[in-house]
Amino acid sequence: MATSDDLAHNEFALEQIEKFNRISNYISKELEINPIRHILNTSGISNYPQAQFDMVRLGIGLYGISNDANEQKFLENVGTLKSIISQVRTIKAGESVGYGRRFIAEKETRIATIPIGYADGIRRSWGNGLGFVMINNQKATIVGSICMDMLMVDVTTIPCIEGNEVIVLGENPSATLMANQLNTIPYEILTGISQRVKRIFYRE
Repeated sequence: MATSDDLAHNEFALEQIEKFNRISNYISKELEINPIRHILNTSGISNYPQAQFDMVRLGIGLYGISNDANEQKFLENVGTLKSIISQVRTIKAGESVGYGRRFIAEKETRIATIPIGYADGIRRSWGNGLGFVMINNQKATIVGSICMDMLMVDVTTIPCIEGNEVIVLGENPSATLMANQLNTIPYEILTGISQRVKRIFYRE
């Protein structure tokens, strides 16, 4: 289903479904078999319920992400990427942060360093004032370039200390929000989290 998430290509999607049904029926008849048939991905489940056949393939939907804004309201986030504050420093006006001095403070600013970077899967383009993390339920804007192993955020107005928890990705910012800002798709955001990031699985 190449276009199941875009109803502007509804005719193409219906043609794919029709071809799949016709060809799979032919194969089943000629070989005298009765295989389990499935064609729908996450978006297809929502937009083409008439084509569910024997099974569907829920992919990114398992992570609580949908391409449909209305459906998104009924899904829950299932994963959160966390880190901690490793260092807090106050810099003066005119002092800079990060490679290339891409952030230069206009006034006295408190900067927190977070030990996670692009080698962990955080896109460099998410830095330089575009992206943010959550610290004590407040947005902390990423300043300067994201480094290989760390990123820096402005915590001037956020009460926090070294060791405090940082939400890098989850409910907010969500993979969908990050993808929209970076002109990509949530799949790339989620699959980009590198293997060196520790995974902890919870089961009820």
